Amino acid sequence: MAFFGLFGKEKKESLDKGLEKTKDSFFSKLGRAVVGKATVDEEVLDELESVLISSDVGVETTVKIINRIEARVARDKYMGTSELDSILREEIAGLLSDNKPTGSNVPNDDFSLPADKKPYVIMVVGVNGVGKTTTIGKLAAQFHKRGKQVVLGAGDTFRAAAVDQLKLWGDRVGVPVISHGMNTDPSAVAFDAVKKGTEMGADVVIIDTAGRLHTKVNLMNELSKIKRVMQKFIPDAPHEVLLVLDGSTGQNAFIQATEFTKVTEVTALAITKLDGTAKGGVVIGISDQFQIPVKYIGVGEKIEDLQAFDKMEFVDSFFKKVS
Repeated sequence: MAFFGLFGKEKKESLDKGLEKTKDSFFSKLGRAVVGKATVDEEVLDELESVLISSDVGVETTVKIINRIEARVARDKYMGTSELDSILREEIAGLLSDNKPTGSNVPNDDFSLPADKKPYVIMVVGVNGVGKTTTIGKLAAQFHKRGKQVVLGAGDTFRAAAVDQLKLWGDRVGVPVISHGMNTDPSAVAFDAVKKGTEMGADVVIIDTAGRLHTKVNLMNELSKIKRVMQKFIPDAPHEVLLVLDGSTGQNAFIQATEFTKVTEVTALAITKLDGTAKGGVVIGISDQFQIPVKYIGVGEKIEDLQAFDKMEFVDSFFKKVS
């Protein structure tokens, strides 16, 4: 927590900047929806519903937000459109606070690791192109910066680029990367990475996995095999299955989350590439709909731009007016 106290301002500025495109798009749509309207009536609520859905918040979450605002209008009898920004902010914050899946209460800048799990084993999953390997590299850098010993496993052996990229991250961060090269057995890589992490007393082992196999059955079997092999060394490994989603794909990120939760037990989410898109509303929807905590978000290119997700800070940045 001391780290956040020291770098909190920079982190917040990075979050604000990373959400600029989403904010600009959302508020321009919202402005058009209420132009010429003085009060929040059924027509305004219909327009607001369209704005939220087109901002990739998702249908289910949008309906919840609209229902909350409708209840508030009924209770207060009169509500001016000038208040809509602050009302939306309060209701979205309230919705996300109400929906707290187990393990979602991560503190600001939380890159801590459980003291009773050493090494803590993270298996990272996600389709190709979402920023999976880059996220692993940035995670390794964040842990390493905090004095943690890290081992990486290049288990996406179907893509030479993924193996080479992870090796580059290992060299850049200064952490060992276990690799058997391309077209080798991913479970053997995972086994050796966990073995290496145990032997050197590492704090965390992060295993990359293939982004896509030909069928869901193949993917399920591959991930199950990797888990079984790791469990020969550490019975409760992996301790975390982190699904990486590309925020810039909007609703497709929902589909990916749905598909991956069918083939493996996902315990945490990372949503990347939010700085280059106007689809940042997807974070609100995914955080609300899946009973899986959003643990990290990517809001820029720098290592520090992979941030621990804080719901209230996110909502604050989303609704912060540009000065």
